[in-house]
Amino acid sequence: MDQPPERKMSAEGTEGRPAPPTSLPLQGQGGVSSQRKKLSAPHISLSLDQSEDDLFDTPDDLDINVDDLDTPDEADLLDYTDHEMDWEEPQASSRTSAKETAEPIPPYTAEEERQDAKLWRTVVIGEQEHRINMKSIEPYQKVISHGGYYGNGANAIIVFAACFLPDSDREDYHEVMENLFLYVISTLELMVAEDYMIVYLNGATPHRRMPGLGWLKRCYQMIDRRLRKNLKSFIIVHPSWFIRTVLAITRPFISSKFSAKIKYVNSLAELEELIPMEYVHIPECIIKLDEELREAAENSKINNFLQGTEVSAAQPVAQPDASSS
Repeated sequence: MDQPPERKMSAEGTEGRPAPPTSLPLQGQGGVSSQRKKLSAPHISLSLDQSEDDLFDTPDDLDINVDDLDTPDEADLLDYTDHEMDWEEPQASSRTSAKETAEPIPPYTAEEERQDAKLWRTVVIGEQEHRINMKSIEPYQKVISHGGYYGNGANAIIVFAACFLPDSDREDYHEVMENLFLYVISTLELMVAEDYMIVYLNGATPHRRMPGLGWLKRCYQMIDRRLRKNLKSFIIVHPSWFIRTVLAITRPFISSKFSAKIKYVNSLAELEELIPMEYVHIPECIIKLDEELREAAENSKINNFLQGTEVSAAQPVAQPDASSS
């Protein structure tokens, strides 16, 4: 039986053509080369006789297919990135190694924390909290000291040495005096339990170290009422005209009871007659001043004695009247 004409024509049209593939061959199979396509470099002429227009002519056979270019894969990009800094900044690697070898920051120990805590002291004065910079007043803490006790019971002797005050020409003078003021008041409250007296060592103190009138007035005003009441005596040793003037000016601001407690003592010998000196610390400069004043007083007495003898010797002796004989 004959085949239909349409089927016969399709069979004749496919004669001599390869059968269409049913699958794509993998790379490396079927004789396909796995090597990448390489482009040949164009011919470049280095002749100096070539005209300027020829330099920009493109060869006719330079047909570049962008899809067939050999582009770097991801591994090549990472390798290029690692070396990019070496091209742009050769010293960057050396600085990086220097940072890696830098010494680590030492830890903040508990001992250092305790030492730093000692630099500040929190005190309560007049129901108000204050902070004292102990580092700033470290050289001046000898300004106040405990001199033992007198009489019966816990009657304290508080010694205030003005020679240990800071110089007024310091740039931070007001800051130091503010912290020193808080230190003196707070220390006074700790030292005093019952009655007490203050021994103010005024000698050997230059004028630049004398406390100002405002500072003394503030000290008196900040003293607790209990401390004012329990103060039995305020002894000033080696008083100068300056301290006498300051007290005279401040008299209107202080009570008459406090004024009655002030006593002036001209020497350490007189002070020893009033209080026990066993635990009273007297600075060397004041001891030296006291010796100089004692020697000057003795020399003055001797001079006065000699001058009195010369005056009596120079006076004419009354002669008896001749008519009376």
